[in-house]
Amino acid sequence: MIPIRAEWQAVTDVGAVRKLNEDRYFASDELGTWIVADGMGGLERGDWASTQVVEAVAGIGYDPSVAAMVERTRAALEMANERILAEAEQAGKQMGSTAVVLIIRERAFAVAWVGDSRAYLLRGNRLYRLTRDHSQVQELIDHGVIDETAAATHPLRNVLTRAVGVARPLVMDSITDTLQDEDLLLLCSDGLYGVIGEQEMEATLASQPFERAARIMVERCHELGAPDNITLIGVSTCEVTLVHYGAAGPEA
Repeated sequence: MIPIRAEWQAVTDVGAVRKLNEDRYFASDELGTWIVADGMGGLERGDWASTQVVEAVAGIGYDPSVAAMVERTRAALEMANERILAEAEQAGKQMGSTAVVLIIRERAFAVAWVGDSRAYLLRGNRLYRLTRDHSQVQELIDHGVIDETAAATHPLRNVLTRAVGVARPLVMDSITDTLQDEDLLLLCSDGLYGVIGEQEMEATLASQPFERAARIMVERCHELGAPDNITLIGVSTCEVTLVHYGAAGPEA
């Protein structure tokens, strides 16, 4: 099987309204791991909470197994959950953060998440959402009370049902799948998809190289008011061409 190489780029922006960027991200080729964490802006010290999440995942180390890395991620998020809860209890304040984590091993990948930061897959110019929000609005959608269009402006759209640092036990979801050549995996906070929407994201990502698409999407968020911090990581894949050398040099 032809091996896959992954390359990534990341952008984070404070937006047009918030004074502080409470989003954090981590990216490591060595670990084959990427994470976006969004500190909960309505709570105390969201930037500190998201930093605890990112630092915990950054310390999980390397394992060649995707399944083992998912379990290490779970343990790291549980550790961050306890750390944030302890600090919150001592301070008498509620704190929390979302987390969405991508792990790649050759052609296998996994996504693990808590909260409403999302992972998407762009394949064949189609954008597929890989995660399901842990939010009250998502539960209303699941029960058929509202549709996706109504959810975009619903007053409960920012109310989460799960987050790191809010409750025990921590419940993390995860999926695993297989990569193809020229896939693009996108991790982002709700400051992106909650402003420009998935149709515009798909059109932009499908028509531009990721670096330019990211700039266009962030600029578009600002045109629409950018009410929240905006963070996105794009991880693109390509098959590696192997060159075999014989005694006379490269094969024709």
